[in-house]
Amino acid sequence: MRFSSLSAATAALILSTQVSAQTYTDCDPREQTGCPADPALGGSAKFDFTTGAQKNWTTSGAVTYSSSTGAGFTVASQGDAPLITSDFYIMWGHLEVVMQSAPGTGIVSSIVMQSDTLDEIDLEFLGGQATSVQTNYFGHGDTSQYNREQTIEMSNNQNSFHTYTVDWTADRIVWQIDGTTVRSMAPADANAGQYPQTPMMIKIGIWAGGDPSNPSGTINWAGGTTDYSKGPFTMYCKSVSVIDYSTGSEYVYTSQSGTSDSISAVGGSVDGNMAATASVATDASAATITSSGGEAPIPWSGTHRETSSWSTPDIWPWVATATASVVNSNPSSGHTTSGSDKLEPLTVYQSKTFFDPDLTFEPQ
Repeated sequence: MRFSSLSAATAALILSTQVSAQTYTDCDPREQTGCPADPALGGSAKFDFTTGAQKNWTTSGAVTYSSSTGAGFTVASQGDAPLITSDFYIMWGHLEVVMQSAPGTGIVSSIVMQSDTLDEIDLEFLGGQATSVQTNYFGHGDTSQYNREQTIEMSNNQNSFHTYTVDWTADRIVWQIDGTTVRSMAPADANAGQYPQTPMMIKIGIWAGGDPSNPSGTINWAGGTTDYSKGPFTMYCKSVSVIDYSTGSEYVYTSQSGTSDSISAVGGSVDGNMAATASVATDASAATITSSGGEAPIPWSGTHRETSSWSTPDIWPWVATATASVVNSNPSSGHTTSGSDKLEPLTVYQSKTFFDPDLTFEPQ
């Protein structure tokens, strides 16, 4: 998405809408009819942030770029919470993110896959815990139970880059670190009706869960109160690689069931790219799990619906702040794509964004 010259009022309106969408879906197809279609990746793509900002990602907050460390997401003061969000969705697929998480008590670095029905798969890194990562999933935004999280031990994730992978199919979700499977979950292992199964966008960002104005439950989960005088705190993302296991130009909900069989792929088919399925091991016996489940809220910055046990904070990402911004100017061409179809020209369609005309697929 490109923004050239916007009035302050228009920019504020766009930002307000976008930030709200980080917490609540713009249009939940389970609760509303006529929701806009989700633009599909429909193939595969690699985005190299060491070459600069990338097309097909929307940026909120200040994100910097370096040829050595890629995209930099920094929390320097209260309200900082930079984030990039894909302008495309995948329906089953494979995600690889090369990143280095941020240090700092209460600082949360996140990789999130989220759907319009608030299905979610994520990895969360707490700044006070440099040798572990939390893996989690949610279905339809249901936070009535917090028994899905598993914390996995790993080598230091704050002083070096690692490759984090999520491979998501109708049969299982696999989380990997540097090519080693650390968690695998089949639909039968998920809470009843909670297996993520609707088209997902991708979000990568950082926020201060330990901000003093946050509810005590959020601060405790994040590891304690954030002291901004010890910052700035920065996470880095070198690259993102994505494979969509379905094909077509967009995904449409044909009913309000919120299940995978309600999804129709326009100009393609759900599961139409399963030949590109990555080979991943489902055996996670090598992983060391330090905690599993728990009743404390685990709210990534704006994906989960809040429970009645804690109040909604009055800072970003739950509400927009004057310090946030929407930026994606002069994106570089440092990415490659491949797949079976051409991507559609960039078009705004009921608040959804399609692709630039110079982003093309190569036949597989």
